[in-house]
Formats: sequence, C-alpha cells, structure tokens
Amino acid sequence: MSDYKDYIDKGIEEIHSGKFEDAIADITKSIELKNDWEISYFYRAVANQALEKWDDAMLDYTKALQINDKMPDAYYNKAKITLSRKDIENPDIKKAISDLEKALELDDKFVDALFAMAAAYKKLGEYHKSLEYLERLLEIEPQAVNARALKKLILQKYMV
Repeated sequence: MSDYKDYIDKGIEEIHSGKFEDAIADITKSIELKNDWEISYFYRAVANQALEKWDDAMLDYTKALQINDKMPDAYYNKAKITLSRKDIENPDIKKAISDLEKALELDDKFVDALFAMAAAYKKLGEYHKSLEYLERLLEIEPQAVNARALKKLILQKYMV
C-alpha cells in the first residue's frame, strides 16, 4: 500500500474488528503520508480510546479539531473521556461541558451529547440545568430509557 487512503481504510476495518493496535499502526502510516487530514487523527483517537490510552486519544481528537473544527463526534468523544476517566481524581467537568456545547452547536439533536451534558451538570450539582438537557433529549427521543431514568432520579433524589 502506498496511498494514505488505503492505510486509513485498513485501519478503520481493524477498528471494527477490534484490532486496535493494528489500526493505530496503519492509521499512523496514513498520517505519515498525509498529515493534514482530520479523519486519520479522528480514527486513531478512536482506537486509542478503545485501548484506554486516554492522553493519546485526547491529543488526536485535538489535532483532528485543529484541522477541522466541525466534527461534533470529536468534541463529544473528548468530553466523554474527560467525564469517564477514573485515573484523574478531579476531572475538568467544565472543559467537558465546553466540548459538549461545541458538539451541540454543530448538531443540536446529538442525543448522546445531550445525555452527557445532563450527566455533567448532575455531577456539578446543577440539577435544573441537567433537567433542561434531559427535556431536550426527550423531545427528540421520548422513549430514551437512560434519560427517563436519570430524570426520575434527579426529581426524586435531588429536587425534593
């Protein structure tokens, strides 16, 4: 293979097959051939995220967004990493919220980002704000089980 697209295509296939280390190797070759294409950085970040290589994933999502700042999934994935990391005692929830806001600016019906935003505000103890995002989500997807459950929890436990 000599074309950067061949390497990225192979890397994406490897991601779908769960071969994340192989994917990283092939996508890195794609980047060596063409280092200004956001898709390669995005998918390498996905593979790193799957391997819980959080810092490498964050660097690649950031690089992808430097090249193309219109990638809602990259903003969402950065926020998801920040909110779910267990190796950091006090994650920067406000930075995650900032990333989620950018994702929602680009796609205001991004259900996963709406749920993550509600969860982030719940972590901050801002229950009314959390409920606002859950309401937006439930307008789009009325049967969203996780959103309905979180809304019920907040109303019963924190808004009494």
